[in-house]
Amino acid sequence: MTVRTDILDQIEAVAQESGKALVPLTDATPLLESGLDSLAIAILVANLEDRLGVDPFSVGDGVEIPRTVGDLVRVYENALGR
Repeated sequence: MTVRTDILDQIEAVAQESGKALVPLTDATPLLESGLDSLAIAILVANLEDRLGVDPFSVGDGVEIPRTVGDLVRVYENALGR
């Protein structure tokens, strides 16, 4: 699986668990307009840390807060060196 696939799978899983309806997701989809609220996004990040084994937001080297689905994918790809 790719990082993108893992992230999209986790977005769908969190949406389903939270009872949220997702919009069609593209790289340009803003995370807060994806159908997930801020709590669901926090759950998503926790799930991604468990699944991918990295928390790119704890490294403290100026990781920018992702605003879109594509930004989120890039943050994790960069953290994993892919």
